[in-house]
Amino acid sequence: MTPTGANRGGSNPEPVERLIDLLTRLPGIGRRSAERMAFHLLKSAPDLARDLSQAVLDVKEKVRHCRICFNLSDVDPCRLCTASGRDASLVLVVEQPRDVMSLAGTGLYPGVFHVLTGVIDPLSGVQPEDITVRQLLERIDDPARNCRGERVREVILGLNPTLEGDSTALYIAEQLARRDVVVTRLARGLPSGSQLEYANAAVLADAIEGRRRVNRDG
Repeated sequence: MTPTGANRGGSNPEPVERLIDLLTRLPGIGRRSAERMAFHLLKSAPDLARDLSQAVLDVKEKVRHCRICFNLSDVDPCRLCTASGRDASLVLVVEQPRDVMSLAGTGLYPGVFHVLTGVIDPLSGVQPEDITVRQLLERIDDPARNCRGERVREVILGLNPTLEGDSTALYIAEQLARRDVVVTRLARGLPSGSQLEYANAAVLADAIEGRRRVNRDG
């Protein structure tokens, strides 16, 4: 068996093989897909390779977490937090920035977001202080820390329907029970164990529209 990254029988020039090896390190990219990409770049105009390499550098150097919602952005605060057409009193809590893309893409959610950057998972050593729960509570307690200085009136828990997502949602709901804010959760149109990023727009729209209030009494 040929080791990963080795030039298979010397059939590819070393720079091509290195590119293929690097591409296979990306999620969902196997050897054959990486080869097709590499040879496509070889046949393309030099501008494509230059633009692609610059885009990768820009992502690493310019993209940061928004200081308010912790979504990824090249400006701080991010454009979602500063958009005048969004209801800053309505905050949808999600696990990762890619969930923001999925939910905002439905065009049916009028509010803003809060990205936890993970979920509570004691078995993996992830505690509440390792994600942005504290910053969420600060947004609720102090309107100056929220988008455009508005007071939060409703928090929607939009975590993935997994064991860790459910546990994290329960923890946040318990923290919010002592605060003057409505707590709701996305409707269960999503199968248990699924991920928001893979749900289609219709399912996400139904989940937003059919959100239900969380029982403060547990």
